[in-house]
Amino acid sequence: MCNILSLKQGEGVGVLSEAGCPAVADPGAEVVRAAQREGLRVVPLVGPSSILLAVMGSGFNGQSFAFNGYLPIDPAARMRRIKQLESRALSEGQTQLFIETPYRNAKLMADVLQACHPTTHLCVAAGLTTEQEFLRTLTVKQWRSSGLPDLSKIPAIFALFQ
Repeated sequence: MCNILSLKQGEGVGVLSEAGCPAVADPGAEVVRAAQREGLRVVPLVGPSSILLAVMGSGFNGQSFAFNGYLPIDPAARMRRIKQLESRALSEGQTQLFIETPYRNAKLMADVLQACHPTTHLCVAAGLTTEQEFLRTLTVKQWRSSGLPDLSKIPAIFALFQ
């Protein structure tokens, strides 16, 4: 945790994230909350955001989207949540985004392919703006018949849309 006293004395503090944006699916919100409580100036700066880059590169609805963070780890709860997100994408026409840690990406991808209807579109956006960048949108049926990407070491955003 940053030293609030240093901030009160006028020293600057920056919060960086290795992927995505600080304070969005990232513990940076704790620092911002502490600064806000103390009445300190908070200046969010624009930079690469894996969430927005995924929406931009997906071909999905960028006017209405929801970032749902990490899905449950429990397999049954995760499957229920995936089906709920797919249903929202269909009923509301809203792009549904979620994130996973690299070591659980393959399991999440398998669960999405099992839970979703073949005509549902899935975008996988991984390692955006890096040398390992991967960005592809296919239907669930197409993903099932194509080779799956190796996402075991790359932060990834997943997006569903009808």
